[in-house]
Amino acid sequence: MPALNKLYRDYRDRVAFHVVYIEEAHPIDAWQVSDNKKDAVLVASTKTADERDKVANVCVVKLGIELPALIDEPDNRVERAYTAWPDRLYVINRDGTIAYKSAAGPFGFKPEDVEAALKRILPAPVPVAH
Repeated sequence: MPALNKLYRDYRDRVAFHVVYIEEAHPIDAWQVSDNKKDAVLVASTKTADERDKVANVCVVKLGIELPALIDEPDNRVERAYTAWPDRLYVINRDGTIAYKSAAGPFGFKPEDVEAALKRILPAPVPVAH
């Protein structure tokens, strides 16, 4: 998250950044991992929008996410539309086309590739005259 938070701080005046919380990765009622136990991130699969909101908030706080968060519906329609499972990074052009899609995370996360995509699609910053 530190590298993504830095990108957010560096580009937020020119790009709309969002993290989209999707389906729970390792709920206690399914496939649990030891890191979740160690970090005390123990949540069940969500069934309602209210449950998902609460779990997403825990995730945002525990991971130190600075980007504005959006939350997928309990039917996981955004996750399915973008094949976001387990997690991915996207850069989407103003016209809605995908300029960059990472490999599946967390190992497919390459914030430097996101920055390169941003530099390709954004106009160069205008120097400020003094």
